[in-house]
Amino acid sequence: MYLHSGCQIAVSPDTKYFAVDWLGVEVTRATLGIIGMGSIGYKVAQRARAFNMRILYHNRNRRRKEEEEAVGAHYCEKMEDLLQQSDFVMLVVNLTPETHKLIGKKELGLMKPTATLINISRGGVIDQDALVEALQNKVIRAAALDVTYPEPLPRDHPLLKLNNIIITPHIGTATVQAIRMMAEEAIANMLAVLNGRPIPSEVFPK
Repeated sequence: MYLHSGCQIAVSPDTKYFAVDWLGVEVTRATLGIIGMGSIGYKVAQRARAFNMRILYHNRNRRRKEEEEAVGAHYCEKMEDLLQQSDFVMLVVNLTPETHKLIGKKELGLMKPTATLINISRGGVIDQDALVEALQNKVIRAAALDVTYPEPLPRDHPLLKLNNIIITPHIGTATVQAIRMMAEEAIANMLAVLNGRPIPSEVFPK
């Protein structure tokens, strides 16, 4: 929100000066709660470690002790504990029947009024109507979404009218390098199948 609003101030034709009392929120030493500590969630934790963030995580399965210690992460068996303590809550889960609308009115109400909700997983993980209400009523400070449902949102959607949210068009992997790596991984999987070798990135049906 700070970056988005700052950019608007910097380029606005109405800007005469920069206010000295316009302040953002510090990331360093803040508490980051990661919901979903798979491979992507763990990479988020590695990066957050560089900012000296306190890292909490909630996951179906607890990580090994040495993996926790490597990034300084603390396990929260109950998601509610993570929500109550975190300054930033990041969603990094797969969309399944169990995670559909994982974050709703109750969960948003447990978060700090100064907290920011970040979603880089799938839009359906959040109850968007509840999020609109929480942002309008300052139940939480802000939200940052790389995913929504649907994508894109209808142009008259209430989330698009709020000033305490930033929405990006599902660009978490939208780099030349990332797309190339994904294509190479897909090709490696196909070649493995054709040659009767173990599949490097096999997906097992549930």
